[in-house]
Amino acid sequence: MTDRYEYVPHPLLRHRVRDVASGIEGELMAVVNEDVSNSVHPHWVELAYIRGPSGREFSTAVDNIESAELHPGQRNLTSPGRSADA
Repeated sequence: MTDRYEYVPHPLLRHRVRDVASGIEGELMAVVNEDVSNSVHPHWVELAYIRGPSGREFSTAVDNIESAELHPGQRNLTSPGRSADA
């Protein structure tokens, strides 16, 4: 593949999410499979792009996002194959 990124579908796109690493909430704008390598050998990671309260977007690992529409302590389906905890 010559592209350095590709968009990935996600069930929380355009929903309010929380980055569990920083605690910041915002709207999930995109999930991208991105080549983050600076060398000839590609290193692909899935990144979530979230538009925060300031209007600026930031990225985090897809595994770090959860729905902000749920009550604290309640988890949701964040990626295919993962089940919700009650």
